[in-house]
Amino acid sequence: MKKIYPAKLKLGDEIRVISPSSSMARIGGMDANLVAKKRLEKLGFKVTFGKHIDENDQLSSASIQSRVSDFHHAFQDKNVKAVMTTIGGFNSNELLPYIDWRIVSQNPKLFFGYSDITSLHSAIFTKTGLVTYYSPAYSSFKMDELQDYQTEQWLRAISDKDNAHEYKLLSNDVYTSDPWYDPTIPRNFLKNEWKIYNDGRAHGTIIGGNIQTYTLQLGTEFFQKVQHPIAFLEEAEEGDYTDFDRLLAQFLQVHQDLEGLVIGRFPNECDMSQEKLLYILDKYPRLKKIPVIYDVDFGHTQPIFTFPLGGQIEFSTEPLFLKVVEK
Repeated sequence: MKKIYPAKLKLGDEIRVISPSSSMARIGGMDANLVAKKRLEKLGFKVTFGKHIDENDQLSSASIQSRVSDFHHAFQDKNVKAVMTTIGGFNSNELLPYIDWRIVSQNPKLFFGYSDITSLHSAIFTKTGLVTYYSPAYSSFKMDELQDYQTEQWLRAISDKDNAHEYKLLSNDVYTSDPWYDPTIPRNFLKNEWKIYNDGRAHGTIIGGNIQTYTLQLGTEFFQKVQHPIAFLEEAEEGDYTDFDRLLAQFLQVHQDLEGLVIGRFPNECDMSQEKLLYILDKYPRLKKIPVIYDVDFGHTQPIFTFPLGGQIEFSTEPLFLKVVEK
């Protein structure tokens, strides 16, 4: 299947926000998140919302029919140039058998989200070849602290400024693992540093996302095994170091030809220490033959950068850099 890169965003373009997993109501409702809309509009974009974005059921989500309808309409609407998810959640994989993938392939456009949205990222690429973007969600833009870095990195990846098709993924000086969505909680800023487990250089297609969600597609028609990939993997707050241990084992059994591994920072709730992580990584001979780094700026700590799933990456540890090459 031919790989498709969506057109970059231009000033004035419309971004449609939908809730294919958790609803807007789960994170406080429309009014509590309007600061995100204002920030995106201040950047020069128009923001609209799916019809069912506030629908909220017993599982803090919406019916499959409603969520699929908003997904289809977002891609069918010719005025919409990008589709952004409200937040993650736990059930976007329910939608996959009901999506008309011809709608996506005939209307390729930017698609944004992280965490549980990994299911949609994986399925979109498998079914259509469309490269999607692991990025802040709509609600992420209401975060005040560290927003400048997060927004700048998002714009570097998705805007048409200077027609750039190569850009480096950059680290921020500090990070926080505090609840970004609660302004009443003080922020504990920590020094940020990407760390090297094993040296090397690699070039390949990016796969991965949230490791707990990525594995949901294994064995289904919505999973495509990319040859010689470079994986970006992160874990959400619901997991811990034992979950990561066994999920990584499964991941490496599936991807025995892995060419590089980039691990996002673990949130505090995972109880993952450097000692535990190194112990886990030491189990695998493959990881001593390829470049591996960890504590990188994506996942469930703040802030995070944006990168293309299905896109190409150049990866080096000497010197240390991650460079996206969209060709």
